[in-house]
Amino acid sequence: MTSFDSTPQLNVWRMLLALAVVFVMLGTTGWTAVRGHRGAATPIAASLAAWERGHIGGHRLPDPDRTTPIRLAQFFASLDTRQRARLAARYPLAVGNMNGAPVALRYRANRIALGQARKVEIARMHDKRLSAVGQRDAGRRMHRYEALMAGKRRILAFDPMGSGRVAEVFGDLGRAERVSVVVPGVDTDLLTFQRTERQYTAPVGMAKALYRAEREAGPRARTAVIAWADYTTPNGLGMDAATGTRAEEGAVRLAALVRALPGRSRVALYCHSYGSVVCGVAAHSLPPRVSDIAVAGSPGMRVERAAQLRTAARVWAVRDSDDWIQDVPHLEVGGLGHGADPMSSDFGARVLSARGAKGHTGYFEPGTDSLRNFAEIGIGAYRAVSCAREDDVCREGLPGTAEAGRA
Repeated sequence: MTSFDSTPQLNVWRMLLALAVVFVMLGTTGWTAVRGHRGAATPIAASLAAWERGHIGGHRLPDPDRTTPIRLAQFFASLDTRQRARLAARYPLAVGNMNGAPVALRYRANRIALGQARKVEIARMHDKRLSAVGQRDAGRRMHRYEALMAGKRRILAFDPMGSGRVAEVFGDLGRAERVSVVVPGVDTDLLTFQRTERQYTAPVGMAKALYRAEREAGPRARTAVIAWADYTTPNGLGMDAATGTRAEEGAVRLAALVRALPGRSRVALYCHSYGSVVCGVAAHSLPPRVSDIAVAGSPGMRVERAAQLRTAARVWAVRDSDDWIQDVPHLEVGGLGHGADPMSSDFGARVLSARGAKGHTGYFEPGTDSLRNFAEIGIGAYRAVSCAREDDVCREGLPGTAEAGRA
Protein backbone atom coordinates (compact mmCIF):
# COMPACT_ATOMS: atom_id res chain seq x y z
CA MET A 1 0.00 0.00 0.00
CA THR A 2 2.74 2.48 0.93
CA SER A 3 6.43 3.11 0.53
CA PHE A 4 6.72 1.95 4.14
CA ASP A 5 5.90 -1.54 2.86
CA SER A 6 9.18 -2.16 1.10
CA THR A 7 12.31 -3.11 3.03
CA PRO A 8 14.73 -1.66 0.44
CA GLN A 9 13.36 1.79 1.21
CA LEU A 10 14.53 1.44 4.81
CA ASN A 11 18.10 2.44 3.94
CA VAL A 12 16.79 5.56 2.24
CA TRP A 13 14.81 6.44 5.39
CA ARG A 14 17.88 5.92 7.57
CA MET A 15 20.09 7.97 5.28
CA LEU A 16 17.65 10.88 5.12
CA LEU A 17 17.13 10.89 8.87
CA ALA A 18 20.84 10.60 9.63
CA LEU A 19 21.77 13.39 7.23
CA ALA A 20 19.09 15.66 8.62
CA VAL A 21 20.24 15.05 12.19
CA VAL A 22 23.81 15.86 11.18
CA PHE A 23 22.69 19.12 9.61
CA VAL A 24 20.84 20.08 12.77
CA MET A 25 23.83 19.24 14.96
CA LEU A 26 26.12 21.34 12.74
CA GLY A 27 24.17 24.37 13.81
CA THR A 28 21.62 25.05 11.15
CA THR A 29 18.91 27.50 12.02
CA GLY A 30 16.26 24.83 12.20
CA TRP A 31 14.07 22.82 9.91
CA THR A 32 11.50 24.59 7.78
CA ALA A 33 8.85 21.98 7.10
CA VAL A 34 7.05 21.66 3.83
CA ARG A 35 3.82 23.58 4.14
CA GLY A 36 0.38 22.45 3.06
CA HIS A 37 -1.19 23.40 -0.26
CA ARG A 38 -2.19 27.04 -0.25
CA GLY A 39 -2.93 29.69 -2.81
CA ALA A 40 -5.40 28.90 -5.57
CA ALA A 41 -9.01 28.39 -4.59
CA THR A 42 -9.89 24.74 -4.04
CA PRO A 43 -13.23 23.15 -4.93
CA ILE A 44 -14.15 22.97 -1.24
CA ALA A 45 -13.19 26.61 -0.71
CA ALA A 46 -15.37 27.60 -3.67
CA SER A 47 -18.30 25.61 -2.28
CA LEU A 48 -17.85 27.20 1.15
CA ALA A 49 -17.67 30.67 -0.39
CA ALA A 50 -20.94 30.04 -2.17
CA TRP A 51 -22.45 28.73 1.09
CA GLU A 52 -21.42 31.92 2.91
CA ARG A 53 -23.32 33.99 0.34
CA GLY A 54 -26.37 31.73 0.50
CA HIS A 55 -29.74 31.98 2.21
CA ILE A 56 -32.46 29.56 3.27
CA GLY A 57 -35.93 30.54 4.38
CA GLY A 58 -34.96 34.21 4.15
CA HIS A 59 -32.01 33.81 6.54
CA ARG A 60 -28.28 33.74 5.90
CA LEU A 61 -26.56 30.41 6.29
CA PRO A 62 -24.38 30.01 9.40
CA ASP A 63 -20.63 30.51 9.04
CA PRO A 64 -19.14 27.00 9.53
CA ASP A 65 -15.81 28.50 10.69
CA ARG A 66 -17.50 30.40 13.51
CA THR A 67 -20.27 27.97 14.41
CA THR A 68 -19.69 24.90 16.57
CA PRO A 69 -20.74 21.46 15.29
CA ILE A 70 -23.47 21.43 17.95
CA ARG A 71 -24.94 24.70 16.69
CA LEU A 72 -24.64 23.53 13.09
CA ALA A 73 -26.51 20.35 14.03
CA GLN A 74 -29.23 22.50 15.59
CA PHE A 75 -29.41 24.59 12.43
CA PHE A 76 -29.90 21.54 10.20
CA ALA A 77 -32.46 20.13 12.64
CA SER A 78 -34.50 23.32 12.26
CA LEU A 79 -34.88 22.69 8.49
CA ASP A 80 -37.35 20.41 6.79
CA THR A 81 -36.31 17.52 4.55
CA ARG A 82 -36.69 19.52 1.34
CA GLN A 83 -34.59 22.41 2.65
CA ARG A 84 -31.78 20.08 3.74
CA ALA A 85 -31.81 18.35 0.36
CA ARG A 86 -31.65 21.73 -1.38
CA LEU A 87 -28.53 22.70 0.58
CA ALA A 88 -26.83 19.40 -0.24
CA ALA A 89 -27.56 19.91 -3.95
CA ARG A 90 -26.42 23.54 -4.01
CA TYR A 91 -23.29 23.21 -1.88
CA PRO A 92 -22.31 19.52 -1.99
CA LEU A 93 -18.65 19.83 -1.04
CA ALA A 94 -19.41 22.26 1.78
CA VAL A 95 -22.20 20.13 3.26
CA GLY A 96 -20.40 16.84 2.59
CA ASN A 97 -17.41 17.93 4.67
CA MET A 98 -19.24 19.95 7.32
CA ASN A 99 -18.83 18.67 10.86
CA GLY A 100 -22.24 19.09 12.45
CA ALA A 101 -24.26 18.29 9.35
CA PRO A 102 -26.38 15.10 9.69
CA VAL A 103 -24.35 12.12 8.52
CA ALA A 104 -27.07 10.96 6.12
CA LEU A 105 -27.06 14.40 4.51
CA ARG A 106 -23.27 14.30 4.24
CA TYR A 107 -23.52 10.95 2.45
CA ARG A 108 -26.03 12.47 0.03
CA ALA A 109 -23.97 15.61 -0.57
CA ASN A 110 -20.77 13.66 -1.18
CA ARG A 111 -22.52 11.43 -3.71
CA ILE A 112 -23.47 14.59 -5.60
CA ALA A 113 -19.92 15.95 -5.29
CA LEU A 114 -18.47 12.66 -6.54
CA GLY A 115 -20.79 12.78 -9.55
CA GLN A 116 -19.61 16.30 -10.36
CA ALA A 117 -15.95 15.31 -9.96
CA ARG A 118 -16.53 12.31 -12.21
CA LYS A 119 -17.77 14.58 -15.01
CA VAL A 120 -14.65 16.72 -14.66
CA GLU A 121 -12.41 13.67 -15.07
CA ILE A 122 -14.40 12.39 -18.07
CA ALA A 123 -13.73 15.72 -19.76
CA ARG A 124 -10.04 15.51 -18.87
CA MET A 125 -9.83 11.99 -20.29
CA HIS A 126 -10.61 13.46 -23.71
CA ASP A 127 -8.69 16.73 -23.31
CA LYS A 128 -6.05 16.73 -26.07
CA ARG A 129 -4.07 19.36 -24.19
CA LEU A 130 -3.16 16.67 -21.66
CA SER A 131 -0.44 14.09 -22.22
CA ALA A 132 -1.32 10.43 -22.52
CA VAL A 133 -0.20 10.02 -18.91
CA GLY A 134 -2.47 12.85 -17.81
CA GLN A 135 -5.43 11.33 -19.63
CA ARG A 136 -4.78 7.93 -18.04
CA ASP A 137 -4.60 9.56 -14.61
CA ALA A 138 -7.96 11.21 -15.28
CA GLY A 139 -9.37 7.81 -16.17
CA ARG A 140 -8.09 6.27 -12.94
CA ARG A 141 -9.66 9.03 -10.88
CA MET A 142 -12.93 8.75 -12.81
CA HIS A 143 -13.10 5.02 -12.07
CA ARG A 144 -12.32 5.66 -8.38
CA TYR A 145 -15.18 8.17 -8.17
CA GLU A 146 -17.52 5.66 -9.81
CA ALA A 147 -16.49 3.01 -7.29
CA LEU A 148 -17.12 5.38 -4.37
CA MET A 149 -20.60 6.09 -5.76
CA ALA A 150 -21.47 2.41 -6.24
CA GLY A 151 -24.27 0.82 -4.23
CA LYS A 152 -25.04 2.42 -0.89
CA ARG A 153 -21.53 3.42 0.13
CA ARG A 154 -21.49 5.97 2.94
CA ILE A 155 -18.89 8.62 2.10
CA LEU A 156 -18.45 10.90 5.11
CA ALA A 157 -15.84 13.23 3.59
CA PHE A 158 -14.55 13.88 0.08
CA ASP A 159 -12.05 16.34 -1.35
CA PRO A 160 -10.94 16.00 -5.00
CA MET A 161 -8.12 18.54 -4.65
CA GLY A 162 -4.61 17.28 -5.37
CA SER A 163 -4.17 13.61 -4.53
CA GLY A 164 -7.55 13.76 -2.78
CA ARG A 165 -8.96 12.92 0.64
CA VAL A 166 -11.85 10.68 1.59
CA ALA A 167 -13.54 8.95 4.55
CA GLU A 168 -16.07 6.12 4.48
CA VAL A 169 -18.37 4.65 7.13
CA PHE A 170 -19.22 0.99 7.66
CA GLY A 171 -22.24 0.42 9.89
CA ASP A 172 -24.83 2.82 11.24
CA LEU A 173 -22.87 5.80 12.53
CA GLY A 174 -25.97 7.56 13.82
CA ARG A 175 -27.01 4.67 16.08
CA ALA A 176 -23.58 3.33 17.02
CA GLU A 177 -22.64 3.10 20.68
CA ARG A 178 -19.01 2.45 19.84
CA VAL A 179 -17.15 3.91 16.86
CA SER A 180 -13.76 2.77 15.56
CA VAL A 181 -11.63 5.05 13.37
CA VAL A 182 -8.85 3.63 11.18
CA VAL A 183 -6.07 6.21 10.62
CA PRO A 184 -3.68 5.11 7.84
CA GLY A 185 -0.10 6.11 7.04
CA VAL A 186 1.98 7.46 4.16
CA ASP A 187 0.99 7.40 0.49
CA THR A 188 -2.73 7.19 1.27
CA ASP A 189 -5.01 9.12 -1.07
CA LEU A 190 -8.07 8.66 -3.26
CA LEU A 191 -6.36 6.16 -5.55
CA THR A 192 -4.88 4.04 -2.75
CA PHE A 193 -7.95 4.25 -0.50
CA GLN A 194 -9.11 0.85 -1.73
CA ARG A 195 -7.34 -2.13 -3.34
CA THR A 196 -8.51 -5.28 -5.03
CA GLU A 197 -5.26 -7.15 -4.40
CA ARG A 198 -3.82 -7.00 -0.89
CA GLN A 199 -7.10 -5.41 0.13
CA TYR A 200 -6.34 -5.39 3.85
CA THR A 201 -3.38 -3.03 3.34
CA ALA A 202 -5.70 -0.19 2.25
CA PRO A 203 -8.06 1.84 4.50
CA VAL A 204 -11.28 0.38 3.06
CA GLY A 205 -10.06 -3.20 3.52
CA MET A 206 -8.78 -2.43 7.02
CA ALA A 207 -12.08 -0.90 8.08
CA LYS A 208 -14.20 -3.64 6.51
CA ALA A 209 -12.14 -6.33 8.22
CA LEU A 210 -12.40 -4.55 11.57
CA TYR A 211 -16.17 -4.05 11.22
CA ARG A 212 -16.69 -7.75 10.43
CA ALA A 213 -14.46 -8.78 13.32
CA GLU A 214 -16.37 -6.54 15.73
CA ARG A 215 -19.66 -7.98 14.53
CA GLU A 216 -18.34 -11.49 15.09
CA ALA A 217 -16.94 -10.65 18.52
CA GLY A 218 -20.13 -8.90 19.66
CA PRO A 219 -23.14 -9.74 17.46
CA ARG A 220 -25.44 -7.44 19.43
CA ALA A 221 -22.98 -4.57 19.61
CA ARG A 222 -24.00 -1.33 17.91
CA THR A 223 -20.74 -0.45 16.20
CA ALA A 224 -19.51 1.54 13.25
CA VAL A 225 -16.07 1.81 11.67
CA ILE A 226 -14.68 4.79 9.74
CA ALA A 227 -11.94 4.40 7.13
CA TRP A 228 -10.45 7.85 7.63
CA ALA A 229 -8.12 9.05 4.87
CA ASP A 230 -9.20 12.66 5.35
CA TYR A 231 -5.75 14.16 5.85
CA THR A 232 -2.86 14.81 3.47
CA THR A 233 -0.37 12.04 4.16
CA PRO A 234 3.38 12.21 3.47
CA ASN A 235 4.43 11.12 0.00
CA GLY A 236 6.95 8.30 0.42
CA LEU A 237 9.83 8.29 2.88
CA GLY A 238 11.09 11.81 2.35
CA MET A 239 11.37 14.62 4.86
CA ASP A 240 7.59 14.92 5.23
CA ALA A 241 7.54 11.40 6.69
CA ALA A 242 10.45 12.22 9.02
CA THR A 243 8.75 15.27 10.53
CA GLY A 244 5.47 15.89 12.29
CA THR A 245 4.20 18.53 9.85
CA ARG A 246 1.64 16.34 8.14
CA ALA A 247 0.75 14.79 11.49
CA GLU A 248 0.03 18.20 12.99
CA GLU A 249 -2.29 19.05 10.10
CA GLY A 250 -3.94 15.64 10.30
CA ALA A 251 -4.34 15.86 14.07
CA VAL A 252 -6.48 19.00 13.76
CA ARG A 253 -8.75 17.24 11.28
CA LEU A 254 -8.92 14.05 13.35
CA ALA A 255 -9.86 15.91 16.53
CA ALA A 256 -12.55 17.84 14.63
CA LEU A 257 -14.00 14.58 13.28
CA VAL A 258 -14.17 12.95 16.70
CA ARG A 259 -15.73 15.98 18.38
CA ALA A 260 -18.45 16.13 15.73
CA LEU A 261 -19.47 12.46 15.72
CA PRO A 262 -23.19 12.09 16.43
CA GLY A 263 -24.53 10.83 19.73
CA ARG A 264 -22.45 9.85 22.73
CA SER A 265 -20.59 6.88 21.28
CA ARG A 266 -17.25 5.82 22.71
CA VAL A 267 -14.44 6.07 20.17
CA ALA A 268 -11.37 3.90 19.56
CA LEU A 269 -8.59 4.97 17.18
CA TYR A 270 -6.52 2.43 15.22
CA CYS A 271 -3.44 4.20 13.94
CA HIS A 272 -1.17 2.46 11.45
CA SER A 273 2.42 3.50 10.71
CA TYR A 274 2.59 7.30 10.19
CA GLY A 275 -1.05 7.36 11.29
CA SER A 276 0.25 6.68 14.80
CA VAL A 277 2.20 9.93 14.61
CA VAL A 278 -1.08 11.70 13.78
CA CYS A 279 -2.79 10.05 16.75
CA GLY A 280 0.10 10.91 19.04
CA VAL A 281 -0.01 14.58 18.10
CA ALA A 282 -3.81 14.66 18.38
CA ALA A 283 -4.06 12.78 21.68
CA HIS A 284 -4.05 15.76 24.06
CA SER A 285 -6.80 17.55 22.09
CA LEU A 286 -9.17 14.59 21.75
CA PRO A 287 -12.43 14.67 23.73
CA PRO A 288 -13.04 12.27 26.65
CA ARG A 289 -15.22 10.05 24.43
CA VAL A 290 -11.98 8.64 22.97
CA SER A 291 -11.43 5.61 25.19
CA ASP A 292 -8.64 3.83 23.31
CA ILE A 293 -5.73 4.59 21.00
CA ALA A 294 -4.12 1.54 19.39
CA VAL A 295 -0.98 1.93 17.26
CA ALA A 296 0.31 -0.70 14.83
CA GLY A 297 3.73 -0.68 13.20
CA SER A 298 4.45 2.70 14.76
CA PRO A 299 7.57 4.78 14.05
CA GLY A 300 6.74 6.72 17.24
CA MET A 301 4.12 9.07 18.64
CA ARG A 302 6.41 12.11 19.13
CA VAL A 303 6.70 11.56 22.87
CA GLU A 304 9.01 9.49 25.07
CA ARG A 305 6.27 7.99 27.27
CA ALA A 306 2.58 7.33 26.93
CA ALA A 307 1.88 9.61 29.90
CA GLN A 308 3.20 12.55 27.87
CA LEU A 309 0.34 12.10 25.39
CA ARG A 310 -1.86 13.79 28.01
CA THR A 311 -4.88 11.60 27.35
CA ALA A 312 -7.07 9.50 29.59
CA ALA A 313 -7.49 6.99 26.75
CA ARG A 314 -5.89 3.57 27.06
CA VAL A 315 -2.83 3.34 24.79
CA TRP A 316 -2.18 0.03 23.05
CA ALA A 317 0.72 -1.01 20.80
CA VAL A 318 1.24 -3.92 18.45
CA ARG A 319 4.04 -4.89 16.08
CA ASP A 320 4.85 -8.06 14.20
CA SER A 321 8.34 -9.49 14.62
CA ASP A 322 8.80 -9.26 10.83
CA ASP A 323 7.85 -5.59 10.64
CA TRP A 324 10.91 -3.69 9.43
CA ILE A 325 9.69 -0.48 11.12
CA GLN A 326 11.33 -1.79 14.31
CA ASP A 327 14.73 -1.02 12.74
CA VAL A 328 13.92 2.64 12.13
CA PRO A 329 15.74 4.82 14.70
CA HIS A 330 13.26 5.71 17.43
CA LEU A 331 14.44 9.19 18.29
CA GLU A 332 13.59 12.84 17.78
CA VAL A 333 16.19 15.53 17.13
CA GLY A 334 15.41 19.02 15.96
CA GLY A 335 11.91 18.04 14.89
CA LEU A 336 13.11 15.02 12.91
CA GLY A 337 12.10 11.52 13.92
CA HIS A 338 9.09 10.55 15.99
CA GLY A 339 10.39 9.72 19.45
CA ALA A 340 10.42 6.56 21.53
CA ASP A 341 9.26 3.12 20.41
CA PRO A 342 5.70 2.56 21.69
CA MET A 343 6.56 -1.14 22.01
CA SER A 344 9.29 -0.49 24.58
CA SER A 345 8.57 -1.26 28.22
CA ASP A 346 9.62 2.27 29.21
CA PHE A 347 6.98 3.81 26.94
CA GLY A 348 4.11 2.41 29.00
CA ALA A 349 1.66 1.23 26.33
CA ARG A 350 -0.32 -2.00 26.66
CA VAL A 351 1.48 -4.32 24.24
CA LEU A 352 -0.75 -6.70 22.29
CA SER A 353 -0.09 -9.94 20.47
CA ALA A 354 0.32 -9.73 16.69
CA ARG A 355 0.48 -13.48 16.09
CA GLY A 356 -0.36 -14.29 12.47
CA ALA A 357 0.36 -10.80 11.12
CA LYS A 358 3.04 -10.57 8.44
CA GLY A 359 5.26 -7.57 7.91
CA HIS A 360 4.34 -3.92 8.13
CA THR A 361 0.86 -4.04 6.60
CA GLY A 362 -0.61 -7.31 7.88
CA TYR A 363 -2.30 -6.14 11.07
CA PHE A 364 -5.85 -6.13 9.70
CA GLU A 365 -5.64 -9.52 8.00
CA PRO A 366 -8.49 -11.83 9.10
CA GLY A 367 -7.29 -14.57 11.44
CA THR A 368 -4.54 -12.51 13.06
CA ASP A 369 -4.30 -11.81 16.77
CA SER A 370 -3.89 -8.12 15.97
CA LEU A 371 -7.26 -7.87 14.22
CA ARG A 372 -8.99 -9.95 16.89
CA ASN A 373 -7.50 -7.72 19.59
CA PHE A 374 -8.60 -4.60 17.74
CA ALA A 375 -12.15 -5.97 17.57
CA GLU A 376 -12.24 -6.79 21.29
CA ILE A 377 -11.10 -3.27 22.08
CA GLY A 378 -13.66 -1.88 19.64
CA ILE A 379 -16.58 -3.54 21.46
CA GLY A 380 -15.15 -2.85 24.92
CA ALA A 381 -14.28 -6.49 25.77
CA TYR A 382 -10.91 -5.53 27.19
CA ARG A 383 -10.25 -8.64 29.21
CA ALA A 384 -10.54 -10.76 26.06
CA VAL A 385 -7.45 -9.24 24.44
CA SER A 386 -4.26 -11.31 24.17
CA CYS A 387 -1.04 -9.72 25.32
CA ALA A 388 2.30 -9.95 23.56
CA ARG A 389 3.97 -11.17 26.73
CA GLU A 390 3.09 -14.15 28.86
CA ASP A 391 2.78 -12.05 32.03
CA ASP A 392 -0.53 -10.62 30.70
CA VAL A 393 0.57 -7.20 31.87
CA CYS A 394 -1.38 -5.54 29.06
CA ARG A 395 -4.63 -6.40 30.88
CA GLU A 396 -3.66 -4.98 34.28
CA GLY A 397 -6.19 -2.55 35.70
CA LEU A 398 -8.70 -3.05 32.91
CA PRO A 399 -12.45 -2.98 33.51
CA GLY A 400 -14.37 -6.23 33.20
CA THR A 401 -15.72 -7.40 29.90
CA ALA A 402 -18.24 -4.83 28.71
CA GLU A 403 -21.86 -5.57 28.02
CA ALA A 404 -20.79 -5.02 24.43
CA GLY A 405 -23.27 -7.28 22.72
CA ARG A 406 -21.66 -10.59 23.60
CA ALA A 407 -24.03 -13.51 23.42
